[in-house]
Amino acid sequence: MKVILHDLDPQYDAVFAAKCDHILAADGKYAPCQGCFGCWTKHPAECFIKDKLQQVCRLIGQADEMVIITKNLYGAYSAPVKNVLDRSIGTSTPFSTYRGRQMHHTLRYGKHALWKVIVYGDITEGEKATFRYMAERNALNDGFERSEVLFLADLSGLEALL
Repeated sequence: MKVILHDLDPQYDAVFAAKCDHILAADGKYAPCQGCFGCWTKHPAECFIKDKLQQVCRLIGQADEMVIITKNLYGAYSAPVKNVLDRSIGTSTPFSTYRGRQMHHTLRYGKHALWKVIVYGDITEGEKATFRYMAERNALNDGFERSEVLFLADLSGLEALL
């Protein structure tokens, strides 16, 4: 299953619909994570907040390919995208294991193929390096075999990258 998470205008949803199985629009029409860890323990992979991100852990956890389209924010995800990712902590369990000779949380849904980040907007070389490192670590933490980061000055070539 391919999931696209984006912070773009809703007009892009029609373009993305033909290229993926599920679209997560980071439009800010949801509550931020409350840090209760209920999605880890009380009701695994399901947020207690009854909004459009209630099942986000299951969607991301079952994705073979996760594509994130985000505006650059000082070498990091935009705030709306980060809020969605914060709500997906339930893709793992509170238990720990070694992966790649490092301690990580046990995956609830197993391994995945690709964590792909498409970054648009102005970005410095230092911010690019930060983004590459962050995407690599996010991919490892969430059980993705590889990560890929692509940079766009504008959105004109976006569709070809999906």
